[in-house]
Amino acid sequence: MAGYDDRDGKIWMDGKLIEWRDAQVHILTHAMHYASSVFEGERCYSGKIFESTAHSERLKFSAQCLDFEIPYSVEEINAAKMATLEANGLTDAYVRPVAWRGAGEDMGVAAERNPVRLAIAVWHWGNYYGDAKTKGAKLDIAKWRRPDPATIPHEAKAAGLYMICTMSKHAAEAKGCSDAMMFDYRGYIAEATGANIFFVKDGEVHTPLADCFLNGITRQTVIKMLKGKGITVHERRIEAAELESFEQCWLTGTAAEVTPVGQIGDYNFEVGALTLDVSESYEKLVRA
Repeated sequence: MAGYDDRDGKIWMDGKLIEWRDAQVHILTHAMHYASSVFEGERCYSGKIFESTAHSERLKFSAQCLDFEIPYSVEEINAAKMATLEANGLTDAYVRPVAWRGAGEDMGVAAERNPVRLAIAVWHWGNYYGDAKTKGAKLDIAKWRRPDPATIPHEAKAAGLYMICTMSKHAAEAKGCSDAMMFDYRGYIAEATGANIFFVKDGEVHTPLADCFLNGITRQTVIKMLKGKGITVHERRIEAAELESFEQCWLTGTAAEVTPVGQIGDYNFEVGALTLDVSESYEKLVRA
């Protein structure tokens, strides 16, 4: 398959649709040097973007966390996403809005005089973890930890926060794993590199408290769905030693959707009935 910079199609950029290959930025773009960039990952199912407004709202919120304002309303962003899907003839696709500080008068840490730009790309993307959707993903345990929230805007979906995620996923793939589980700065279980994590014990669900990492939209959706089924959900700090006692595990995220986990380090998990039920229920919900 062609690289992401060399494809046919259209990308929405700063208010208009342009040819895919023409969607470029200058080498002195502020975001490239100082990570002043935020983004969203969304999926469109049968012509409808799941939780489109929630994603657009979070995109604008993330930008505000990084001290810049996206010059488009939530409604305008929603419309632009749909226009991009239509221009590419896609009804089932991954949707990637990204906003950043561009090149301008400033080229240093401060960039108040530089324009804020927005682009939206869409493409077909299958299962993020491949056949792990049925067999269960194998996770490494990352050496990098999610930082103290006093050091980063952890509630933002900001590009710079993914640097350690990229390194952790590369290390995991080198070991034959699909991804890596990360601890937080205190040593509690946090998440995977691009997905939230859930565990099952005695019919109840346990998931790390999102107090220093992104509280994913899919995570919130699955928690609500579980509670609707009458299943007890514990959002709490989870210690590493508890991995041995959990029976099932899964990941959630827009790209990951609901993906079972079969192994984390030396710990094994069953791809059990509750995990499969949650996965199937989520598939039905997003296509409803």
